[in-house]
This record gives sequence, structure tokens and C-alpha cells, in this order.
Amino acid sequence: MNLYLSHSPAIHKGLFSLALFFMTQMVFSQSFAYKALLKTLYDADFPVVEPAEIGDLERFQLLDTREKEEYEVSHIQSARWVGFDSFSLDRVSDLDKNEPVLVYCTVGVRSQEIGKKLREAGFKKVFNLYGGIIHWVNEDNPVYRNEHRTNQVHTFSRTWGIWLQKGEKVY
Repeated sequence: MNLYLSHSPAIHKGLFSLALFFMTQMVFSQSFAYKALLKTLYDADFPVVEPAEIGDLERFQLLDTREKEEYEVSHIQSARWVGFDSFSLDRVSDLDKNEPVLVYCTVGVRSQEIGKKLREAGFKKVFNLYGGIIHWVNEDNPVYRNEHRTNQVHTFSRTWGIWLQKGEKVY
């Protein structure tokens, strides 16, 4: 190997550009892979809302459909915990069935199921948060624990945790 070439600024710049290209591809590939995965998990006829489309969260009745220990690690501000395994319509009996409801969980599977129950119970405008709390945090949106902002996110399991790119994973 020619030592002169290995120390050339052009070679270093080229290697840096190549490394940057591959890192960018990994980020976008995973994002593409996550979207492809979600497409297989969601029902095509159940409406989703992307984090960027929300604007003001206050216009939604926000429900966290994860288990209590997940909610206690962190949740979206002003979200009401309703659970999944222990979900009961009694927990939402005071909500207005004519106002929009936004449900979420880790990735959106459990929340979609709770959303279906809400629709069956007469709620008119029920939406699933696209990508769940994982996508919410990956899009630089805040989560809270005891009224204080936190970086921790309960990702349900290590398997689902691979999709969290920002924040601290908790299992």
C-alpha cells in the first residue's frame, strides 16, 4: 500500500463521505423497515395520525393503552392511562363520544385494538397514533414522568426496543 495515498486528505474526505453515506442509509433503512412493519400490523381502515399532523394535543382526548408499569416510566403529557389487559369502558365513561380520541401504545397495535372497542362503544372520532410512543419520541416529541420531562421510554421488550432511536430504553 502506498503510504502517501493512505494519508491523503482526498482519501480521508472520501472515507468520511462513505461512512456518512452508510450511516444515513442505516437510519433511513430502519425508518423504512419500521414503516413496512407497521403496515403489516395496522388495519388499513383504522385511521392513524402522524405525530407531525397533530399540532395541538389539547384537541384530543388522549389515552395511553399500555400497561401501568409502561405508563409510569413515561407517557405523553396529558395522557390518561386506560391500560390494555385490564381495559374497561368504565375508565372512559366520562369522555365525550363526539370529541376526537387519540389512542397510543408502544407501536400502535394494542392501541388500535382499544380504539376498535371505543368505536364499538359509540365513540365517533377515534385515531391511532402512528408508530406509537416509539415513533413519537423518535420524532423529537417529549414524554413525561410525574409531570417532569424524561428521556426514558418503556419499549415493551428488547425486540420492540430496537426501533427506538432516541431516548433511553426501559424494558
